[in-house]
Amino acid sequence: MEIAKAKALAGARGRGRAIALDLKDEDGLKKEISGADIVVSLVPYTFHPAVARLCIALKKNMVTTSYAGEAMTALDGDARRAGIVILNEVGLDPGIDHMEAMRIIHSVKDRGGTILGFTSYCGGLPAPDAKTNPFGYKFSWSPRGVLLAGKNAARFLQDGREIRVPAEDLFDHYTMLTIRGLGDFEGYPNRDSLPYIELYGIPETRTMFRGTLRYPGWCETLKKIADLGLLDQTETDLRGMSHGEFVARLIGRSGTPDLKAALVERLRLKPGSKVIDRLEWLGLLSGERLPFDQGSALDVLEALMLNKLQYGPGERDMIVLQHEFQAVDADGRPDRILSTLIDYGDPGGDSSMARTVGLPAAVGTRLVLEGKIQRKGVCLPIHPEIYEPILEDLEAHGLSFKEERSAAA
Repeated sequence: MEIAKAKALAGARGRGRAIALDLKDEDGLKKEISGADIVVSLVPYTFHPAVARLCIALKKNMVTTSYAGEAMTALDGDARRAGIVILNEVGLDPGIDHMEAMRIIHSVKDRGGTILGFTSYCGGLPAPDAKTNPFGYKFSWSPRGVLLAGKNAARFLQDGREIRVPAEDLFDHYTMLTIRGLGDFEGYPNRDSLPYIELYGIPETRTMFRGTLRYPGWCETLKKIADLGLLDQTETDLRGMSHGEFVARLIGRSGTPDLKAALVERLRLKPGSKVIDRLEWLGLLSGERLPFDQGSALDVLEALMLNKLQYGPGERDMIVLQHEFQAVDADGRPDRILSTLIDYGDPGGDSSMARTVGLPAAVGTRLVLEGKIQRKGVCLPIHPEIYEPILEDLEAHGLSFKEERSAAA
């Protein structure tokens, strides 16, 4: 974040202090961490372990909203010996999704029931009234993060069978689902779901699936964007090129008089395809010059999307998070539980993405400061003493799930 924006945010709240800090400046980091009661790290996830190592050395508790990757979990023993807690994955997804999942799983088990299936979808999207572009999407978090997520392979369990999806096939593996009151969406796999079988303590489940939610049309378009090589991060010489010329070079048709027809052929689409309409609307076929002389295909795509897929004044974003559980009760009777969170941003105020990520992190931080989280080491909000007060506080702020139960399908 630019220091001017940070100062404006801090100044608006009266008790903040904004400083510029280089994450590679270890001495500067040590100085700031040593004077803190707790460290809330919201930097890019690759930097969290470096911050955590300093927190361990200085015996300062730490909170993050990011996934606890291998580099972070490897610090568990050191954090325990230092007597500190490093609370990770306490945002939206990951975060609220874990907490609501564990609340229901524990409630089923407490009544002697068994979880046989878990399916979860989460999406940060424009509210229906703000869905004003052909992509049906606008950025409420890191554009590069959204796009790079399309390069992840996926793995999940479906009816007892392990399914592996290579990265290049990710957007072919979507299903249509209906969210009551909102309509139809596409859902596709989100990374590796299998570790959550152990994490959630449900080894008996026959289905474990975590997915991403988008409006219809997203998957077919991102599939073709990936096929074109527009997610590639290799830097190349772009001097003097237009967007159209760059795309023509990508498909080996430099100098073609009809780029649209060449793209239809290259992508094996029918004339009049909405995918081509979306690429054209984005500006990929235009004669406008590229804004930089050196960069990657991903840089070109990101710059266009940043320009065209932004929220306008008065527009609001929307968070949709839905868990579906297939369970049996203590008597063996089937039980289907559907738990849904739908939240909207405040036009001119906080986005729903900011609120659903920031509030659970804030409550988790308060719990640590008040000594109400006694666990040490690297941990997640999957324990009742963590998730119960956070979910209760979120409900007080208007973030609550609607739960529906019926006989399992």
